[in-house]
Amino acid sequence: MNVSSSSRTIVVLCVGALVVLGIGWELWLAPVRPGGSLLVLKVVPLALALPGLIAGRLRTYQWWSMLVLLYLAEGLVRATSDRGPSVPLAMVEAALSAVAFVAILAHVRAAQRAAAGAGS
Repeated sequence: MNVSSSSRTIVVLCVGALVVLGIGWELWLAPVRPGGSLLVLKVVPLALALPGLIAGRLRTYQWWSMLVLLYLAEGLVRATSDRGPSVPLAMVEAALSAVAFVAILAHVRAAQRAAAGAGS
């Protein structure tokens, strides 16, 4: 297993975990409003990106290198401003986002190096 395939696996697992975490968090575990909230819609972009990430589309990885930072920011903000069960959930979101970000960068770098090596 090379860097590109292992980093790709890490990204897919982290994004999948972010989808599950987001749904659980906003509907059952610690929603902003009892009974769930519309913040669950934050998982829609993640779910839409998953097929491209699984397929290994470089353009999807490039976009997500920027967009995953929004989930990192949300996790950090909510970890420091929320109370109760939202705090550990926010820390998990921030950690998953940070790991996904690093793995995305590793995957894109490996893919670009492979393309440069094939072109010369």
